[in-house]
Amino acid sequence: MKIMKSLLIAVGLFCCSLAGNAQKFAMVDMEYILSNIPAYEVANVQLEQLSQKWQKEVENISREAETMYDNYKSQMPFLTDEQKKKQEDQIVAKEKQAAELRAKYFGPEGELYKKRQLLMQPIQDDVYEAVKKVAEERAYMCIFDRASSADIIFASPRIDVSNEVLAKLGYSK
Repeated sequence: MKIMKSLLIAVGLFCCSLAGNAQKFAMVDMEYILSNIPAYEVANVQLEQLSQKWQKEVENISREAETMYDNYKSQMPFLTDEQKKKQEDQIVAKEKQAAELRAKYFGPEGELYKKRQLLMQPIQDDVYEAVKKVAEERAYMCIFDRASSADIIFASPRIDVSNEVLAKLGYSK
């Protein structure tokens, strides 16, 4: 019984000590921050242009495969078995080429992903460092991203430090 009472007292004192050290939290809106960084907008435009260029290239090869297949269907009655096999192999090879190109450009480790990392990582690192500096200067225990959290229903505008982060990056609002 004495041990239980001592344990309860210790837990109570621990809880009281935590209440005395109020934790400070803040919010940032990463979409807002990034939309106010010109380098981020330029990088997005570059990525969009690359994506469109590569998409056209993949679509052209896919169209070539479709044209080859349409020609094959119309000529099929006049072809020998050997000619049919040869054209089928060519069509399959063209379709495979389109699929490989799509994976090369748009796959999980594709060229678009690599280019995005190359262009965006330095910007994201700078934003992270600015958020970290604001957190350290103002003694925040945690800073949440309003843009990426669907769980946040309401947050007081007083705790939004997005403009401070922009100021740290040299973009004052």
